[in-house]
Amino acid sequence: MQPVLFSVLGLDIQTYGLSKAAAALVAAFLLGRAFHRRGLAKDSAHALVMWATVWGFAAAKVYYLLEQLPTITAHDLGGMGFTWFGGLIGGVGAALVIIRRHHLPLGLVAGLAAIPLTVAYGIGRLGCLLSGDGTYGRPSDLPWAMSFPNGVVATDVPVHPTPLYEALAAGIIALVLWRLARHLAPAALFGAYLVLSGVARLLVEFLRINEPAFLGLTQPQLWSVLSIVLGALLVVRVTAAGTAPAARPVEEVPAATAHAPS
Repeated sequence: MQPVLFSVLGLDIQTYGLSKAAAALVAAFLLGRAFHRRGLAKDSAHALVMWATVWGFAAAKVYYLLEQLPTITAHDLGGMGFTWFGGLIGGVGAALVIIRRHHLPLGLVAGLAAIPLTVAYGIGRLGCLLSGDGTYGRPSDLPWAMSFPNGVVATDVPVHPTPLYEALAAGIIALVLWRLARHLAPAALFGAYLVLSGVARLLVEFLRINEPAFLGLTQPQLWSVLSIVLGALLVVRVTAAGTAPAARPVEEVPAATAHAPS
C-alpha cells in the first residue's frame, strides 16, 4: 500500500485524495455525456458534480467528527476520516440546490446520475484500498486476504479487503444499471441504484469491524436498510405510475344531436 504517491515541492500527494479527485472527474465526464444526450447543458452537470463533491466532503467530515465525540483528537481533524453517508447527505443537498437553480428535471437528473455515482464510488473505494485507510474488514485466512503494514491505519494481520469488495460490487452494479436503463424510467433507475448500493453495503458491513448500533446492525447497515426501502418504494411507485391505464377521453356529443330536445 502507498498512502503517499509522490511529493511536489514538499507537498505530499496522497493516494486517498487523488482517488477522490479522479472519482469526481470521471463522474463529471459521465454525467456531462448523459446530459448532452438528453439535451441538457454539460455545464449544469459539471456544476452539479463540483458542488456535490465539495459539500459532500464537508458533510462527510462533520459526520465523522460527530461520530468521534467525545473522544475526538487532533488526528481526527486531519485529511483522513470521512463518513460516506454524511457525504451522501451533503452531496444530495447540494445537488438539489443546483437542480433547482438550473431548472433541471429532478427525476431525469437522478436517473442520469445513478451510473456516474456508482462508478465514482468504486474509484473512491480503490483509493481507500491503496492508501490502507482502515476501512478494511475482519482478520481472514482466505487466499485473497491482505495486510496493510504501510497503510494509514497499518495492520500486519491479513484481513478482508472490503474496499476491493465494494469496488468490484460497484462495477457490477454499474453494469446492471446500464442494462436496466433500457427498461426503467430515470427515477426508477435511481431507485434501483439505491436498492443495489444499499444491499452491497449491507452485506459487506458484516465483514467490517464496526460496533452494532441497533438490532444488531451497525450504523452503516441501518442507513443501507433505509436506502433499500426508499429505493424499492421509488421503483414501485414510478413503475406503477408508468403502467397505469390512461384516463379514457370523454366522448364528444355529435353535433347533430347536441341540441336535440330531451
